[in-house]
Amino acid sequence: MSELAPAPSCRNALIPGGSSRYQPLNLSLKWQCSVMRMEKKLKLVKRIEAQLVNPSTYSSRISTDIALYEIPGASFDQYLEEKPRVFKAIFPDKRRSQQINEEEWRVHMLPIEFLFLTVSPVIDMRLRCKSSGMGYPPGVPRDISKVLELDIIRWELQGLDEMLKPSQFSLSVKGALYPDRRGSRSRLKGQLQMSISFILPPMLALIPEDIRRDVAESVLKKLVENMKDKVNVSLIADYSAFKKETSMSLGVIEAMEKFG
Repeated sequence: MSELAPAPSCRNALIPGGSSRYQPLNLSLKWQCSVMRMEKKLKLVKRIEAQLVNPSTYSSRISTDIALYEIPGASFDQYLEEKPRVFKAIFPDKRRSQQINEEEWRVHMLPIEFLFLTVSPVIDMRLRCKSSGMGYPPGVPRDISKVLELDIIRWELQGLDEMLKPSQFSLSVKGALYPDRRGSRSRLKGQLQMSISFILPPMLALIPEDIRRDVAESVLKKLVENMKDKVNVSLIADYSAFKKETSMSLGVIEAMEKFG
């Protein structure tokens, strides 16, 4: 019994000279190839339509765990209570930030490049101190004495053309910073998660998902790593200054009491 010959491709069957032997035009196969091309186009259209309706979500998470050296009378708990000082240590550029109320600050972030777009986010950040295990963020042990909780509660995207603005956009940043004294030595621990979710504008819908994801996650990773560096370097340096200032104040008070 002879073997069945493989079905000719659309190109070979429909274009004279497309195969080694000329084949007469096959109208049925031509119709099938037209249907296949139409199906591919419909799949592409459906994929783009889905991206214009369903939000794309990307996130990055980072943690810190470094040695913490406290002294009597100037604990890290006391330092965390001075929220304006803590905020300034993390965001030292006064030109790009302003205090809104006791717990909230507005920050004009540096421009962020995403694909061929450049956007300048403006965020409202809230810092809250929590203690006694009440309302602690997930992942923070309940026997920790005090936690500084960081949240972004409002945002705005500036610098985008109207045609390039996503029809839906959300930004979530949740962080926690706390002293952990449960071991033989105190540690400063923290966690930060940043997530973005948006519905793509038509201009970006044709960019493959894997490329968009790689770029988005790279941008988020740089942002959270920059925040971690601010905590590990700037915040710790400012806490050292806080300890010296507090020690000097306590020394002056003790001297006055002694000779008063």
